[in-house]
Amino acid sequence: MLRIDTIKNHDRMSTQDLLLTIEEAVKAGETDFDIVASGQHDIGGPLWHPEGKTLKFHVTNAGQRVGSMCLPNTEIIVEGSTSADVGWLNAGGIITVKGDAGDTAGHCSSGGKIYIGGRAGTRTGSLMKHDPLYEEPELWVLKNVGSFSFEFMGGGRAVVCGVDSEEFSSVLGERACVGMVGGIVYFRGNISDYPEDILCLELNENDISFLKGGMNHFLNAIEKSELIAELSDWKEWKKLRPLTFEEKKPQVLPDLASFRKNDWVKGGIFSDVANDDFAVLNTVNHGIYRLRVPSWDNAKFSAPCQFFCPTGIPTQQRLSLLRQGKIDEALKLVLKYTPFPGSVCGTLCPNPCMEGCTRGSIDESIKIGELGLKSAYVEVEAPKDLTGKKVGIIGGGVAGLSAAWQLARLGHSVTVYDDASEIGGKLAQVIPHSRMPQEILKAELNRIKNIGVQFVTNCKVDNEKFNQICSKSDAVLIATGGHKARYFAWEGAEKLTFGIEFLKAINRGEKPHVGKNVVVIGGGNSGMDVATSAYEQGAENVVVVDVVKPAAFEKEIRRLEAFGGKIVWPFMTKKITDEGIFSNDDRFIAADQVIVSIGEAPILEYLPNDPSIKKFRDTWLIPSPEKQILPKVFAAGDVIKPGRLTDAIGDARLTALMMNQFLRGEKITPSLQKRIVPPENLSKKFFEKCHHCDLPDPLNEHLRCVSCGTCRDCKMCLNSCPEKAITRIENEDGSWEYISDEKKCIGCGVCAGVCPCGVWNIQDNNEEIKMYKIYEAS
Repeated sequence: MLRIDTIKNHDRMSTQDLLLTIEEAVKAGETDFDIVASGQHDIGGPLWHPEGKTLKFHVTNAGQRVGSMCLPNTEIIVEGSTSADVGWLNAGGIITVKGDAGDTAGHCSSGGKIYIGGRAGTRTGSLMKHDPLYEEPELWVLKNVGSFSFEFMGGGRAVVCGVDSEEFSSVLGERACVGMVGGIVYFRGNISDYPEDILCLELNENDISFLKGGMNHFLNAIEKSELIAELSDWKEWKKLRPLTFEEKKPQVLPDLASFRKNDWVKGGIFSDVANDDFAVLNTVNHGIYRLRVPSWDNAKFSAPCQFFCPTGIPTQQRLSLLRQGKIDEALKLVLKYTPFPGSVCGTLCPNPCMEGCTRGSIDESIKIGELGLKSAYVEVEAPKDLTGKKVGIIGGGVAGLSAAWQLARLGHSVTVYDDASEIGGKLAQVIPHSRMPQEILKAELNRIKNIGVQFVTNCKVDNEKFNQICSKSDAVLIATGGHKARYFAWEGAEKLTFGIEFLKAINRGEKPHVGKNVVVIGGGNSGMDVATSAYEQGAENVVVVDVVKPAAFEKEIRRLEAFGGKIVWPFMTKKITDEGIFSNDDRFIAADQVIVSIGEAPILEYLPNDPSIKKFRDTWLIPSPEKQILPKVFAAGDVIKPGRLTDAIGDARLTALMMNQFLRGEKITPSLQKRIVPPENLSKKFFEKCHHCDLPDPLNEHLRCVSCGTCRDCKMCLNSCPEKAITRIENEDGSWEYISDEKKCIGCGVCAGVCPCGVWNIQDNNEEIKMYKIYEAS
C-alpha cells in the first residue's frame, strides 16, 4: 500500500500535486492507497488501472468531491465525515463515508454505489440518472438528508434509513423530490410533504428483495451491522416514485380560438389598440408568410482568391470549368484578366490569392501560381470585329502591355511605344534571367503581338513625340512605369550605384563594374536581385541593409543567403564614403561599392507643362476617377503609385475597360469590386483534409477547391431540402441554376446550412414584414 501524507514539515501538498502523484502511481501499477489528506479535493477519480485491477483508497480528512467522476473498479473508504459533492458524477465506483456527508451527496451520479454512515446535506441525490445500458446508481444514507433532496432525480435508487432522526419532521427535509421524473426513493420515518406528481406507496416484493439484498452490504461497509434487525422491519418503510406518463392526468389545453375571439381583443386590455383579423397562420408556412426566404446568390460574392488578387482573376471560375472538363476554356479564362499568367502569376507574383485561399485553412492553398503556368503558351485568336479606333500606349512594361492586350481584344488598333530595344519593361530589362524564364516571357510577348498589337521600340518619347502620338490616336495611355532610381540626400550620395541601371546593364549582356565588398541599400525583391546579381558578377561579400525587416519574398532571401550574403536591419543610412557606409547610430560596414535599390520614380518630362496635370509629391500622377490626366489621355501602373507587377496589371486592366467606354462614346463608370464571401457562409466540413502527398496536379485542383461564392453543382441543396422545394435548371450553354419554389419552401435554411460554397443564403422575409407593417398601419 502506498501511503501519501499531505503535510510534511508544516507544508501542505496542493490538490493538483496530490492528484498528479496518485495518477503517476497508478500508471506505475500501484492499486492500494492510504491518503492522509488535509482537505484536498477530488480524491479517487476519475482513474483506471492499466491492467484493469481494482483501485482502493483509504482516505482521512478528505475535502470536497471525494470520488467525483469515479469509475468502475474503484473503491473508496472515507474515515469520518466529508464535505460537499461526495460521489459527484459517480460512474461506477463504490464510495463509503463512515460519517456524515455534506450537501449534494451523489449529485448527478449515474452508476456505482455510495454508502453514507451518517447524515447527508441539502440536495442530496439531486439529478441522479440511469442509463439502461448500465447498472443503476445506488445511494444509501443511514440517517436523514437535508432539504430539496432528490430534486430532478431521473433514475437510480436511493435509501434513507432514518436512524436517529426522530427529532426531524421529515427524514427527507423540505420540498423533497421536486421535479423528479424517474427512480425510486425508499425511506423510513416521517416526511412532511411531496409534490402532487409523486406517489407515496407501500413496498412490494421487488422492493423488499432489493432492500434485503443491499442492506447487509451497506451496514457492513459503514461498520453498523448491529442495526440489521432494526432496519429490516419492512412495514416501517415506504417509497416515493413519480407518476408514469399513463398515470398523469391529461391536461386540458385552452381553446385558443375562443380565447382570441372572446378575451384577447373584445373586452380585453388591448381592445382599444389591437386590430385582429383572426386569421390563423400555421407554425410552418410557405410563400409570403415564411419568416425567412432563401436566395441562390451564385457569383454574387467574390471568392477570397479573386478578392485578394490585385488583377482580380476569378480562379474559382477557372476551377469550375476544369470541374466540368472544359480545360481549354479554363486555361483561356485567365487571359481575360492578364496576358502574363506564366511570367507573373506563375513565376514572379507573391500570389496574395493563395494567402487568402480558404483551402489553406483546411490543409494547403490551391496551387494557383502553378495553374497560371499552364496558360503560358495558350493561344487566342485575334479579334475579328474591329472598331477602327486607334490607341497609343507609351510604355512597354506590364501595365502598358496589359492595357494593350485588353484594348486589342476589344477590337481597337493599339500601338505600344518604348525607348528600349526590346519590349517587356522590367520583365525583360531588370528582373534577372535566373528568376524570369525567357522562353515563357517571349511566348507571352509574342501572344500580345499575334493579336495585332504593334510594338515600336527604340522610341524615345519627348514632348514633341508625345504630341504626335496624341494627334494620331483616339486615346493615349501613359504607362512608362518607374525607371528613375530613388534615394535620399545622404552625405556621399554621389558615390551610389543605381540598382535599376546595374540590373539593366546585366540583362543587356554587359559586365557592369562590381566591387569586392558590396552593400545594397534596400531589402525588397529588387534589392535581393541586385545583391545576388552582384555575386554573379564577381563580388566576394554582399550585405543588404534596410531600415525595417526586409520585405523580400522568403525564397529570395534564402537565395541570397545561399550565396553567403548577409542582411542587416534596422540600419538607417547616414553617409556613404569611399571606405563604406555609416548608419545614423555610427555603425560602419566596409564596402568599395554601395548600390541603392529602394524603388523607382516615373520619368514624365515628355508631358506638357499643363496645370491640370496633378501630381503626388511632384512625382506620381493623380488621375481623375475615370483615370484621365488630360482629355483622352489616361494613366495606369507605377506612374500613379509604385506597386507589384500584379498591381500594375490589375490597374491597367481596369483602366483599359474605362478607355474602351471612352472610345465607344459611353459614360465612363469605374468597375466596382464585389464583396468577399462571408467566411461563415462556407461549410468547410464538406471537404476532407488532404496530406501533402495527395495534392493533385494544378489541373485537378478543382477536386480541392472550395469554390467560394460560386456553385460547384454538388447538388447538396437539391438532395437535402426536406420539402423538395429546390429545382436544378440546366441552360442551353451548359450552365445551370437552382431555384427554390416559394409554394413548397418553408424557409428552414437547410439549403444555406449545407451549401459548401456559400451560394445559398437565408434572410428575413421582407414581403412578410411588409405585409405585417401594412396590416399594422391599418
